[in-house]
Amino acid sequence: VNAYICHINQMENVTVPTHFDMTLYKDQGSIRYVYFLFTIIVYLAILIFNTSIIVVVIKEKSLHEPMYIFISCLCLNSLYGSSGLFPRLSIDLLSDYHLITYPACFTQIYVIYTYTLSELTVLATMAYDRYTAICQPLHYHNIMTMRMTAALITASFSWAFFWKAIIVYITVRLPLCGNGIIRVYCSTWSVVRLSCVPTGFNNAMGLSVVVMTIGLCVGFTLFSYVRILIVCKRSSSEIRGKALQTCLPHIITFVLYSLSFFCDIVLSRFDLNLAMKIVSYFFSLEFIVIPPLLNPLIYGLTLPEIRRKNPLFRCTAKIAAISKPSK
Repeated sequence: VNAYICHINQMENVTVPTHFDMTLYKDQGSIRYVYFLFTIIVYLAILIFNTSIIVVVIKEKSLHEPMYIFISCLCLNSLYGSSGLFPRLSIDLLSDYHLITYPACFTQIYVIYTYTLSELTVLATMAYDRYTAICQPLHYHNIMTMRMTAALITASFSWAFFWKAIIVYITVRLPLCGNGIIRVYCSTWSVVRLSCVPTGFNNAMGLSVVVMTIGLCVGFTLFSYVRILIVCKRSSSEIRGKALQTCLPHIITFVLYSLSFFCDIVLSRFDLNLAMKIVSYFFSLEFIVIPPLLNPLIYGLTLPEIRRKNPLFRCTAKIAAISKPSK
């Protein structure tokens, strides 16, 4: 009887919100215009850098190779993920009312987190491409055909879109007892914690997908690079230098992204003090803002083939060379 009464009391407080209130944006004052300007500059830089690489890879036939196609997919995914954050962020910074509709919130969740999972799977696929190129160079073009490349790209994005669709579906079905979201953007956990009913299944499902994706991608990437290191150890210094040139950007990108994404997932599930909340907010933005900004710069400046074909990075490299102090 007590359990029944408790359930009835809970259901009386259930709301079916038409909007969520993004409470983190309240009382920003005039500083919000500085944030808005910074947001616009970063977003424009992301659009320009990533689009320039995609256009160059499409136009230049010499870049119609699996490695460059995967890089362009990484840039395309960056544009996709950024579109889920920056336009809405700009509106929230300038608006006096920080409400987001129920469908818009779940759309933002789906876009941002499919971008997140796709980033990991595409990076893992790139590790396989490097492993094949370095460890099986004679068979590389027989293995990494255009059909194989297309299949790997499809599988990379399908994994993210499939699992996130399931998580969003089970989250939408939760009855909610509030509408306040203390985040920079809508996230799965920020909505789940508003539920009036136990959310053990949702938590287990969400964490399982994240751990499974990170575990598989990190494990496969580590395996690929261990094999690459073994091959490089037996090879000449010229081959080692070329392998390092193509692999180092990928290693840096993968490690930074995996750590920041994992930290955001873990920190978002705890009640933190003020200092740790700031750290949590930093990580929640870092894995959406920094990779789309740095990835095209890392690949555009370190890979000679892209740098030579892309006027934007060719000019950047020249400026860097001129400004470098001579010995």
